[in-house]
Amino acid sequence: MLNKLKHGNKLILILTLMGGVLIIISLIASSFGAVTIPLPNIFKMVLNKISVFDFPNTWRAVDETIIFQVRLPRVIGGALIGAALATAGVLFQGLLRNPMADPYIIGTSSGAALGATIAMILPLNFTLLGFGLIPVAAFIGALVTVFLVYNLARVGGKTPIISMLLAGFVVSALLTAVMAFMMSMNERFGLDLHSIYSFLMGHISVTGWGQIMIIAPLVIGGIITARLFAIHLNAFSLGEEGAAYLGIEVEKDKILVLALGSLLTAAAVSISGLLGFVGLVVPHAMRLLLGSDHRILLPASALAGAVFLVIADLLARTLLAPVEIPVGIITAIVGAPFFIYLLRRTKKEYAF
Repeated sequence: MLNKLKHGNKLILILTLMGGVLIIISLIASSFGAVTIPLPNIFKMVLNKISVFDFPNTWRAVDETIIFQVRLPRVIGGALIGAALATAGVLFQGLLRNPMADPYIIGTSSGAALGATIAMILPLNFTLLGFGLIPVAAFIGALVTVFLVYNLARVGGKTPIISMLLAGFVVSALLTAVMAFMMSMNERFGLDLHSIYSFLMGHISVTGWGQIMIIAPLVIGGIITARLFAIHLNAFSLGEEGAAYLGIEVEKDKILVLALGSLLTAAAVSISGLLGFVGLVVPHAMRLLLGSDHRILLPASALAGAVFLVIADLLARTLLAPVEIPVGIITAIVGAPFFIYLLRRTKKEYAF
């Protein structure tokens, strides 16, 4: 059915359906926790809050506090992280023409991890726009690493894809070794190893609306901007020479797409740590279902990534409550079998 629809109608239908699913899943995720709050009550609270209706308060005041001060910020934060990582995955896969590319392929993860580790050593304690030192250091570390990799790979005004991948691999290995050395010297540096492991395995650490107000414009603006590069990414599938023949400014687009994907990844990392799998598999799952047209693939992957991570975080919070499972473990355990099923269900060779 979807294949027979015109592009515009198909995009509207996909975004409407997936947007509706995201809203429903977000409300359900907000319902569960240490205290279960009925879904109808949450629905009424939200409608009251945005002044659409004025339902009488039949719930406890503490329930409203839990929803608006604890659960909704975390759920929305999870949706933003999932959308950012999935969009970055599409951008890097399209730019590098590599099906194994993910948001961390050029060293973003190792830079963020090292930045967070260094922040734990520094005798500083401050808050910047609602963010502590560790997320700020992770954000900066991720962006600095990408800048370093890009400049190392640049030769004669051009940045060959292979050089960028190799530079990313080498820089990532070096930074990972430095972080491992610091962790091995834990007694001297006084590192909080539990916090480091939590960062490495992924944990949505949204403490309030202040962080959402900073991250949301970066992620939403990044996703909208990424959509503007959809035609360019389609051209990149023909190779750099083919894209140049179609009038694409190849080197300029490389810089812009690389910067945009890195910004989205760094924004996600600042409140989630290193969440693998989302940016690698969600774009491929959407490509299997919807095809390789980036005009549809980019927004669809953003919404799918948001839905996927909200569900993963819900499972992480509730499966072994009151113990919370690292979200990165859930994304792998749940996502991998689903992707394998999807790959087998199509009964055709995967085409990137």
